[in-house]
Amino acid sequence: MPAPTRPSPPPLQVDTVRVVLAGTALWAVALVVLLLVGDDVDRVWTWTCVAGVVLPGLGLALMRWQGQR
Repeated sequence: MPAPTRPSPPPLQVDTVRVVLAGTALWAVALVVLLLVGDDVDRVWTWTCVAGVVLPGLGLALMRWQGQR
C-alpha cells in the first residue's frame, strides 16, 4: 500500500504583466545590440528580436481582454 502523500502547495501568485515586460525589455536590449553590430550578423536574428518586442504587445492585449492582471 502506498504511503499517504501531502497535499500540493497552492500555486504561486505571479504578476504576469511584469514578467512579460521584463522579457520584452531583454529582447529590446538584444535588438539594440544587433543593430549596433550592423551587417556582421545574419538578419534572421534581428527579425527574431523584432518579433520578441512586438508579439508581447499582442500577449498583453490578450491578457487585458481576458481580465488578467
